[in-house]
Amino acid sequence: MTTVTAEIFVQVPLKLAYRAFINSTSLREWLCDVATVAPHPHGRMYLWWIGDFYSSGHYLELDENKCVKFRWFSNIDPVPTEVTVTFTEKDGGVQVRMDHVVPDDESWKKLAEGFRENWADSLRNLKSVLETGIDLRIAERPMLGIVPGDFSAEQATALGVPVREGLRLDGLVDGMGAQRAGLQKDDVLVGMAGKPITSDFNTLPQAIAGKKGGDTIEVIFYRGAEKKTVKMELSKRPMPDVPFDPAELAKRARQMIEPALADLEKCFEGFSDEQAMKRPALNEWSALEIVAHLIHGERFNMTFLTGLIDGYEPTTDGFGSNINAQVEATVKVNPSIQLMLAELRRSVEEVLTYTALIPSEFTANKGSYYRYGSGLLQPNFHIIAHMQQVKDTLAAAK
Repeated sequence: MTTVTAEIFVQVPLKLAYRAFINSTSLREWLCDVATVAPHPHGRMYLWWIGDFYSSGHYLELDENKCVKFRWFSNIDPVPTEVTVTFTEKDGGVQVRMDHVVPDDESWKKLAEGFRENWADSLRNLKSVLETGIDLRIAERPMLGIVPGDFSAEQATALGVPVREGLRLDGLVDGMGAQRAGLQKDDVLVGMAGKPITSDFNTLPQAIAGKKGGDTIEVIFYRGAEKKTVKMELSKRPMPDVPFDPAELAKRARQMIEPALADLEKCFEGFSDEQAMKRPALNEWSALEIVAHLIHGERFNMTFLTGLIDGYEPTTDGFGSNINAQVEATVKVNPSIQLMLAELRRSVEEVLTYTALIPSEFTANKGSYYRYGSGLLQPNFHIIAHMQQVKDTLAAAK
């Protein structure tokens, strides 16, 4: 047998290093894209990466804060193998060592070298996530500078786009690659870097896998019925400065969202409740149903934060879709402009108050805390993206 070894020193408490190998949320933050685990002998250990690579194994041994041993069996491996992770306290931190035992024959030589490189790279990310909260898979990934939106058959017809698979742009980020390349709102991406882009959002990161900021790629898209091809330079990704003080995080988030809320409220000035509830078409939202959609976004933030703090983050196979009955229900319970805008502000306030009250033990879990905080401190793309939709819907109602 051959043992492939990778190790790294991590400046964190022992319990957090150990948790990184036995908790689904922690595993997603440094190793894979989806994980589901049951950390006990013979308990499942399913790990999945975007692109349909996965390992379906189980835990073999667990010695709390000392050792984790698991069975590794990926969808490209001929037979199962075993990985042992040991944790050794030293110099105020933890030495994490991984020993992956594989068969000692020529057919495994290439696989063994791949394990060595991948485990070393993953441990480098483990160190970054545990010490700083920053996921290098995101930090080192280039930015396109787009705000993706949904793309339905009805939208395709309305936009005059002759395809039913693609990614519609809801907006663009000023000064970034997509805008500089000439892309516009409502363009529908169908190809990038030689790979197809479909309505499955995961095709986007798959297309630019391995690319870095500064690289130039080809982008194929539809603008109406016209198919276009442009060259786009990928932008480098700025990582937000997330304060590891929950009260300060809430304060900064409030400063960012307040102007967007005020601008949204101005959109409704001079309009009646009846106009705000009028749908421009049968399957399109009214202006107040758009506000309801924004409210549900804030409610999701509450659920997301609870899952992270609790260590049981909800996961899905995709982004899901918008349910018309859900937005309709929120408007029926808050049947006026005043009530709906007040509900949106209450939802935002609840998220910010919850943020300020984040317990200190969760703040120490930097991977989860930074992931939540960085999302909170993003520019208000969601509200801004829907602002023009609200204006257009109200104008149509008038």
